[in-house]
Amino acid sequence: MIRLLVLISIIFALVSCVRSQREIIVITATFQPSEVLPTSVPIATATDSFVDNVPVSTPIPTLPPLVLSSVPPSRGTIPTPDPTRASVDIPSEHVVQSGDTLSAIASRYSISLDAILEANEFLDPNVIEVGQVILLPNLILETTDNFKIIPDSRLVRAPGSSQFDIAGFIAQMPGYIRLATDEVETSIADGSRTQEILNAADVVKRVSLEYSVDPRILLAVLEYRAGWLSQINLSDNLRSHPLIGADASPNVDRSGLYRQLSWAANELNRGYYGWRYRGLTTITLGDKNQRLLNTNLNAGSVALYYFLAIGRTTASWQQDVSDVGLYNTYYQYFGDPFLAPIEPLIPSTIQQPEFALPFVPGEVWFYTGGFHGGWGSGSAWAAIDFAPPDERQPTDLLCYTSQAWATAIAPGIIARSGDGGVVLDLDGDGDESTGWSILYLHLAADGLIQTGQQVVVGDNIGRPSCTGGFSNATHLHIARRYNGEWLPSDCQNCLPNLQIPPFTMSGWRVIGITGQQYQGYLQAADGTQVIAEQGRTNPLNRIAR
Repeated sequence: MIRLLVLISIIFALVSCVRSQREIIVITATFQPSEVLPTSVPIATATDSFVDNVPVSTPIPTLPPLVLSSVPPSRGTIPTPDPTRASVDIPSEHVVQSGDTLSAIASRYSISLDAILEANEFLDPNVIEVGQVILLPNLILETTDNFKIIPDSRLVRAPGSSQFDIAGFIAQMPGYIRLATDEVETSIADGSRTQEILNAADVVKRVSLEYSVDPRILLAVLEYRAGWLSQINLSDNLRSHPLIGADASPNVDRSGLYRQLSWAANELNRGYYGWRYRGLTTITLGDKNQRLLNTNLNAGSVALYYFLAIGRTTASWQQDVSDVGLYNTYYQYFGDPFLAPIEPLIPSTIQQPEFALPFVPGEVWFYTGGFHGGWGSGSAWAAIDFAPPDERQPTDLLCYTSQAWATAIAPGIIARSGDGGVVLDLDGDGDESTGWSILYLHLAADGLIQTGQQVVVGDNIGRPSCTGGFSNATHLHIARRYNGEWLPSDCQNCLPNLQIPPFTMSGWRVIGITGQQYQGYLQAADGTQVIAEQGRTNPLNRIAR
């Protein structure tokens, strides 16, 4: 610790961030709709900084790199080997199904869109038809190294994450992060948004909780990309866009710490859960080179290989994922990430507790959204949506506070409540990063259950609205996690070695449609199905407990 403080002090001295006529229920917990990033995007870099308002033309001094061997003695521990993962063969063709898009097909098979277009000379990228055959290129790619950067339990907000003192850590840093604030928007019940000024510690905590990503990796990324922990005099560009440049997505405002970290957390999750559950096998770099992910990597490391590839040249990325890259920065500030990892986060014997549907018996609700992201499109498709049974007129606003109650699906304690979200902790320790936890989202402040309250099945949690996350119509978003990891609501098409129990409530099992968020149905033991359908006029989406 003394060595670390001395090193930081030296750096500080040297450098003194609609279906027509239908009621539409838009059902997503993302901060804002995500977009497909271009292959090459501007990434912030810590060399873009100023000392006494004079541009620095040479790289800013950084903490001295660790000298690591193939089994780094400075690591203190050797990462526990993960079971070797079987290679996934890419088929030679794909038959277009309802709901497919070219970008979704490319993502499913971990192939770039450019590669698909090159293999299909006369393919119109804007129009594809059900039944159309898309040729898939058989790419022979160079494989990544198998250097593990971080265990899963330090990428996910897993057991132990809640013990890290974010505010106390930031208060000791000499860099801009100690002074930074950001204006953060929050949705309220009627769909409008309010703004509040948060300091950097509160922003990091909020993003960590929302996306279930460990705060230390968010801080390490901020330092590695833009020097926010060690440098005080940063350019305006590094202050507003420390992780991804404004030109990367000109139609989306990503300025400010909250939006920047939210983007980063979502992309980290996209890599993590893509590897764990959606068959991610390759990554595409900013210079359009591709790499096949080494089958001996773990999901936490893949998340960083994926994230660090965005907008980076191959040469830069190879350093980023080496022992002198992000791993070195993390080690210097937080120590050996592999010192006491929790492995595995999800035990092979996991069984879901008995859950009830999240509403009062006898009420008829509407199943409006099949499996989709727990928070953001990058996370596991852990969530489903229900619209409440209020009698509404065509002229009524889509965002309102329901008169119906969302209820506890299992006994437990309320670990967190506020900003439209409630987390029900089932193991009773009040820590949502351990054991089973259930996220309820879009609940109005009026009548919301309080943190620390014990509940049993059927107890009132809150009233659905548009509060929290992103929503333009009243509904309840509900998702499950275990040890902080988002669990897919339906894992029938997950990799063979994964045994994740389906999300089942009152005997109704969530069944999704492969590759299509929000689609699918609930199925009872007798085969009865309730279809995920937006709106209230279709009897096929009605369900009662």
